Amino acid sequence: MKRIVLIAATALFLLPGVSSAALVALNATINSDQAGTTSGGLGSAAMLYNTDTNVLTWAILFDGLSGGLTVAHFHGPAAPGDTAGIEVDIIANSGGDLSPLIGSAMLSDVQEGDLLNNLWYINLHTAAFPAGEIRGQVTFKKVVPIPAAVWLFGSALMGIGALRRRT
Repeated sequence: MKRIVLIAATALFLLPGVSSAALVALNATINSDQAGTTSGGLGSAAMLYNTDTNVLTWAILFDGLSGGLTVAHFHGPAAPGDTAGIEVDIIANSGGDLSPLIGSAMLSDVQEGDLLNNLWYINLHTAAFPAGEIRGQVTFKKVVPIPAAVWLFGSALMGIGALRRRT
């Protein structure tokens, strides 16, 4: 929980300084259907992308995997059901492999284009499913003004914190 509070405080500190930025809200529903596995694992992700700084920030919640994460990535460019190479290592940029994965990374202009055209997916890998146990296509939600973005991301972090306390 301390990590969630630290990330939220950092996000709230950094976001007001980018008043001219366009913040884009993205999300993903992560499940075994998209990965083509029999896993009972489920997950969801809330993301914000800052078009001025090219920074993607995420909070990824998952549960019910067959074992611990071995790796987790954003992959792209790929349409739903297709496969693609690794774009961003989620674990390395989140500081750990436990749910929730909270982190950020700077993207190139090409990566930005693919991300905002719904051509990225999140893939969570385990030892039982080395090609990916659960997967979710990242989808563009909308461009949000800064105050709404702070509220949206803060709400996602608080929801993740509440779910962690329940388990």
